[in-house]
Amino acid sequence: MARSADLRDPGSDNEAMHLPPPRDTLLIAIAVLGVSTSGPLIAATAAPALAIAFWRNAMAMVVIGPVALVRFRQEFRRLSGREWRVCALAGVLLAAHFATWVPSVKLTSVASATALVATQPIWAAVLARAFGRRIRGGAWVGIGVGVFGAALVTGADFSISTRAVTGDLLAVAGGALAAAYVTAGGASRRTVSTTVYTTVAYSLCAAVLLIVCLVSGQRLGGYDGGTWARLVALTVAAQLIGHSLINRVLSSTSATVVSLAILFEVPGAAIVAAVFLRQTPALAALPGLALLLAGLAIVVRSGGRAVPLE
Repeated sequence: MARSADLRDPGSDNEAMHLPPPRDTLLIAIAVLGVSTSGPLIAATAAPALAIAFWRNAMAMVVIGPVALVRFRQEFRRLSGREWRVCALAGVLLAAHFATWVPSVKLTSVASATALVATQPIWAAVLARAFGRRIRGGAWVGIGVGVFGAALVTGADFSISTRAVTGDLLAVAGGALAAAYVTAGGASRRTVSTTVYTTVAYSLCAAVLLIVCLVSGQRLGGYDGGTWARLVALTVAAQLIGHSLINRVLSSTSATVVSLAILFEVPGAAIVAAVFLRQTPALAALPGLALLLAGLAIVVRSGGRAVPLE
């Protein structure tokens, strides 16, 4: 997920750009390293894309679910019908996000897929505007820069193959769906704790992906040991370590600083893919990647409400 950090309005947060405590700096670095392995591990895993998406969520829930059910049993019982419905909607949107982004990594480069799914803050701003919220002028500038950068990346991939462009479009769709997931989650977490919300959303996400895999005939087992090891590594590094550490530092470090730091996931994933998969983005795509990241940083700094955490 795509798990994401909600951003406060930096204009109302005088501490927004202060450096985090040394311990948080270390934890953020570990979290970014963890989520940076997501794209490369997906690309290297010899399993169907939708099956990867299912197992990533299902394995995480095997670890998180029992603890949540024991420690938050009373809160689960108190959830209203509306709260269940909003959490369920978030789970369906999260499943749709994974069902688009994970296949994109198989079709285009890790760098392009990770960068284009990072357009999530842009889509979050558009959704916020659609719901009547005022968006700062700086955010619109960032959106323009980011969209231009995304167009350059897609144009560069078009010169490579239509397969790569298909992956790019799926990654953009994944970013839009992740923004919708975060929007639904924001409504839910006004009254529901993060742990309970996450447990319900991720459980339903895994269930939806399982149904999709069964209906579409995706192979869910019979993998070799290396494939299972990569699935476990994906779940542990990106889902459990990365997400848990980000949630931890958000209690003591500005969300704006954390969100800007998480953008290093994009070059981090590209470096991991280059070292371990011998996969490098086309030179023609580099200016677009740089502009896209610059635009996203402007959107986040201007009060964007969500950043990618894959």
